[in-house]
Amino acid sequence: MNFELNEDQKLLADSVRRMIERHYDFEARKKIVASAEGFSATAWATMAELGLLGLAIGEDDGGFGRGATDLVAVMEAIGEGLLLEPFAATVSLARMVERAGSEAQRRALLPAVIAGNTRLALAWAERDSRYALAGAATSARRDGEGWVLQGEKIAVEGAPAAGTIVVTARSSGAPGDRDGLSLFLVDPKAAGVTLETYRTQDSMRAADVVLRGVRVGAGALLGAQGAGLDALEEAVDFATALTCAEAVGAMKSACDATLEYLKTRKQFGVPIGAFQALQHRMVDMCISTEQARSIAYLACARVDSALDARERGRVVAAAHVKISDAARHVGQESIQLHGGMGMTNEMKVSHTFKRLTMISQAFGDADHWLERFAAASETGA
Repeated sequence: MNFELNEDQKLLADSVRRMIERHYDFEARKKIVASAEGFSATAWATMAELGLLGLAIGEDDGGFGRGATDLVAVMEAIGEGLLLEPFAATVSLARMVERAGSEAQRRALLPAVIAGNTRLALAWAERDSRYALAGAATSARRDGEGWVLQGEKIAVEGAPAAGTIVVTARSSGAPGDRDGLSLFLVDPKAAGVTLETYRTQDSMRAADVVLRGVRVGAGALLGAQGAGLDALEEAVDFATALTCAEAVGAMKSACDATLEYLKTRKQFGVPIGAFQALQHRMVDMCISTEQARSIAYLACARVDSALDARERGRVVAAAHVKISDAARHVGQESIQLHGGMGMTNEMKVSHTFKRLTMISQAFGDADHWLERFAAASETGA
């Protein structure tokens, strides 16, 4: 399979890198982290101007009708720059609205997303769900023509900045059942919605979302009642593939920073990069990064072209497992080769390590994704 980027893909990634160089260097990022919003409205507007927010949305809804493979280089650039904006979540959920939403929902949300006027967040995890997408205990009860939502979601990344939150809730059945899971579009400012916001380990903004008798209209139901799991799995696979590509960019940044440090840090009168043992460790880091890049590209290609959900899920699960291993290896080695300095907040490599650590836990840890890979492989046997 040819993983060479075409000219348009390279130009988009170069545009993101130029934005980072001019307005989003490490010092600027520190100020964004410390700001009340926790993200850059200017960077988000630039992404909209470049057409990135509409790249994966169909042409009928104002987008460009492209896929994850057209975003892979962009996600690498985002990973290199450690951008704080909820890009992957918003793009993946907008794509889900395009595919599962009604015409009214598409008209209300997609133009605003493409223009950069709103952001989306996914509220799916609960304290007892154990990474299971179908594990929601949050209830959705009929109330006339509308619904009443009751429950609590945890670790909703990007929720503090979101204009709309996609909430998973059970309209029938028990937690863990494939049938009975419904998706709802919820305004975070609606009565009964409480956001307990905080900063995550990698400086992203997230929130626990508490739903206490939240009333939503019939138009808030995304897709068919009780049949939301397939659309949710597809959106999560798409977001995971993009996040794998982001991790590759972060690993490249860690490798570049570590190599530069080995060239400049001197011991016994010579750069420590002259020591053969450290050269071998540096080479192993680069090999891990290149292997991660290959499987991230494969995952992006599969979410665009897989003929069935099983094959798509199998490849995405394999990619996440490999990315988790590579992220741990590259992240830890970059810190160790920097010595004590690598642990300080003044060094970008420490923030890269934190981001890689959080990516390896995205939608589940390596054990969870390995189990999913095994299950998909057995089903297809």
